[in-house]
Amino acid sequence: MLLPQQQYVQWFENQNGKEVQQRARWLSASNYEPPERIVLVDDTTSADEAYRLANAGISMLWRGDFYNARQLMQALNRRIERTEARSKKRRVKKANNAPNQDASTQDSRSQHTLPNLFHQQRQTTAQRARLLSRLLLEFDANYVSQLRRAPDVSKACIVAFGQFEEEKSEPCVLSFRDLQGALGAAQWRKKGVKIDSLDLSIYPHYGVFAPTRHEYVPLLLEAPLPNPCDIAYDIGTGTGLLAIILAKRGVKQIIATDLSPRALACASDNFARQSLSIQLQQADLFPTDAPLADLIVCNPPWLPAKPTSALEYAVYDANSAMLRGLLQGAKQHLSDQGEVWLILSDLAEHLQLRSREELLSWIDAAGLSVKYRLDTTPKHNRSQDKTDPLYAARSSEITSLWCLESTSYEP
Repeated sequence: MLLPQQQYVQWFENQNGKEVQQRARWLSASNYEPPERIVLVDDTTSADEAYRLANAGISMLWRGDFYNARQLMQALNRRIERTEARSKKRRVKKANNAPNQDASTQDSRSQHTLPNLFHQQRQTTAQRARLLSRLLLEFDANYVSQLRRAPDVSKACIVAFGQFEEEKSEPCVLSFRDLQGALGAAQWRKKGVKIDSLDLSIYPHYGVFAPTRHEYVPLLLEAPLPNPCDIAYDIGTGTGLLAIILAKRGVKQIIATDLSPRALACASDNFARQSLSIQLQQADLFPTDAPLADLIVCNPPWLPAKPTSALEYAVYDANSAMLRGLLQGAKQHLSDQGEVWLILSDLAEHLQLRSREELLSWIDAAGLSVKYRLDTTPKHNRSQDKTDPLYAARSSEITSLWCLESTSYEP
């Protein structure tokens, strides 16, 4: 894969007593704009000074020991956490000191507390990411760093960010945080995510959401397949996990779709590892020129909010667009006795971002009805963390397999 973007950053560096302007290609996994101001920092730069620069919107190009840069990142993160904790205490104190409200005002405030907390948490997370992304590293065209004790990260970077065209042998600059993401993704791809219910592992690629939460897998194994079930679609396949489950259950023909080229490559890799012949198609929701499906499965993003990065498209679905599009188009792609299996958490309902009534109305408007529903409770760490401001919602979350059928079908 070749690098698509053509953005550059500039900075000044002392060479033989003269300030010489330097230029390098800018890479950002989060699609941040190239920083306007870059200063050089090294092992003598204190964490407090780096934190001050980051908050001032100034990016820092590291010129010291590689592992000292990692320690600086950890120190920056600790300072961000302390600032967030102080900010949280101020908000709580302000709320506690607020004058008494009448009953109607209190009810109105309580209805908006969870959505506000959710959006505040997202804003805090985004701000932390932006601050940590201020620390930059320079690499040559082969992703080789000249820093002391720098490890070989070229393979992970090529997989994550792409390869330069041969005629453009130019240096590049990226954030230390993005490098950590590339190295973390390389480890996931190497060791895989163990799916205990299937006794196999799924291997995520960079930029493809890892199925670390897979409490819904037993539901897919438990649900009775429609009869017949010769053709199935897996909409938004991602790593290909749902398609693999259907293949393991004996579905003869499976078509898996996704818009992301990274996801299609990832799913293809996982299918090959399982020696499965599953058709892949790049499509927005439903495949084209395909026979009607006896079963359509989809695990759409669970939260109706705007994604801010490619990876977040697996979690956030602005205005529930994918979910509504799936429901609206499902009926015309189903065989007479076909079913839709929708894997969906009700966390959005507990966060008051979407109501159960809205979901049911979308199902009804699409000419579908609920045949049955299978439920399970999440056991991930955040659902058990009582210090999480969203604990009330997370601890009440239910993940369901909604089995939908056409309302016009009569046996």
